[in-house]
Amino acid sequence: MKTTTNAPLGKDAIALAGLFLASGTMHFVKPEPFESMVPPQLPRRRALVFASGAAELACAVGLLVPRTRRVAGLASAVLLVAVFPANVTMTAKAGQGVSRDPRSAAKQGYLAATVARLPLQWPMIRTALRAAGVIR
Repeated sequence: MKTTTNAPLGKDAIALAGLFLASGTMHFVKPEPFESMVPPQLPRRRALVFASGAAELACAVGLLVPRTRRVAGLASAVLLVAVFPANVTMTAKAGQGVSRDPRSAAKQGYLAATVARLPLQWPMIRTALRAAGVIR
């Protein structure tokens, strides 16, 4: 039985669209924090930040429109997988910060937050695939 993407959007997918809207906007308003997350092997960080921000905005809008929800859900899942290395880079840099200043509670807290964020990517991918109608 094929799941329809014309069904009302679940709260989790609405939250994902909201997250993409907020984050995508911030890619343009304040790109510097996102540039620092780009793995060092990749060139033209600012361009990558703008491209990923535009992709997040497109996915957000696409998730909210029933006619484009399937493609947007699939694109959202791909985007979340594609940006995972940036999240790993952010965690690695946070770990380096703690290594340089092991007594800093702020740096320890930031590291803990970045580590906690990593496994949250998978439920977001599942939400995107559910919005696409690929899984239940």
